Amino acid sequence: MHVWLGETRLIQAPPDGARTVAHTNLQCFCHPMQELDDKQRGHLGLDDGHEGDAVAVGADQVVVRGGQHRRHVLGLPGLQLRLQQNLLFGMGNPLLDICAIVDKDFLDKYGLKTNDQILADEKHKELFDELVKKFKVEYHAGGSAQNSVKVAQWMIQQPHKVATFFGCIGRDKFGDLLKKKAEEAHVDAHYYEQSEQPTGTCAACITGDNRSLVANLAAANCYKKERHLDHKENWQLVEKAKVYYIAGFFITVSTESILKVATHVSENNKILGLNLSAPFISQFFKEDLMKIFPYVDILFGNETEAATFAREQGFETEDIKEIAKKVQSLPKENKKRQRIIVFTQGKDDTIVATADHVTAYPVLDIKQDDIVDTNGAGDAFVGGFLSQLLYGHPLEECIRGGHYAANVIIRRSGCTFPETPDFH
Repeated sequence: MHVWLGETRLIQAPPDGARTVAHTNLQCFCHPMQELDDKQRGHLGLDDGHEGDAVAVGADQVVVRGGQHRRHVLGLPGLQLRLQQNLLFGMGNPLLDICAIVDKDFLDKYGLKTNDQILADEKHKELFDELVKKFKVEYHAGGSAQNSVKVAQWMIQQPHKVATFFGCIGRDKFGDLLKKKAEEAHVDAHYYEQSEQPTGTCAACITGDNRSLVANLAAANCYKKERHLDHKENWQLVEKAKVYYIAGFFITVSTESILKVATHVSENNKILGLNLSAPFISQFFKEDLMKIFPYVDILFGNETEAATFAREQGFETEDIKEIAKKVQSLPKENKKRQRIIVFTQGKDDTIVATADHVTAYPVLDIKQDDIVDTNGAGDAFVGGFLSQLLYGHPLEECIRGGHYAANVIIRRSGCTFPETPDFH
């Protein structure tokens, strides 16, 4: 499906009933037009006073007339007014989050920063047991990419299973819990299950409105391209998607899997989103990250991750807008689609760079007392963004969706959400 932006006019109606629609410098023969219903018009931001501004062309095309309703739709190959299952594909590390409010002494004991993400090593061996024994903990189904696709599905609501997710878990009670949580979230999770390692966990150590994440990947680190992604029934799900999202954390697990998906996305002019995820990815997995980078259509990250990426790339600037511009202009495989950079900054403006300009989008206001847990705010932002991208909404609406989802999630413990969103 394609969205055509600009003035449109009917120029002839051939005998077979097909119509030719002209768009500035584009022509296309198509099936008879049908007016959009109220829900579809709402997705395009059109009100009742603009009859005929947008019309569906057959089952898979939409014409949007010009004037004040000229839309920038990110070049998504298909404005999905009627979403279908498996349009969004996510791949990453499924983890069980163990969340607790801790004190500074606990962070110091294990050498943790107040706002960071790291992989557990030998010195963190006792951390998980001590967290459970010493503090009041909550368990949540997590993992960065899985959180994002869950939030996207929540924002969309219907149909169920618009989002697909791949990752590796253990054959154990935590793995069963993750499967149950994915089903409850209406995500079509297809896990690679193995018995060598237990299901991965992530300690979310919360102090004030900061969180320090320590991930013990365990089973998540065992994902194998040849044992899962390459299987015909799984690859068919990959091919079915239009939008793809992978967290940078997965680079430590299976770069070859990411590259196989990324190549498919680029060759078929689809959309790949990647998250920088954590400073250590840009520092210690730079070579693999830069192998994937030419295929990235939308890059997400926070201000700390952006600054680290810039240092590692030798950008010689600490200005986040300049960093965004430089990242946007890095070499790209699919020249048909411009790269978009999205850097969040907590309570400060979200910075978005396109080929034409850099824009700052203010976040939604929230009282400090209303913030319960910032763990998952970045994941929620991506989920909200992706949900609006699937609808083919303009970039500013994708940002608004991201800000809304993050604002909801930080009012709750873990990356959790109410039954239905209140987003219009």
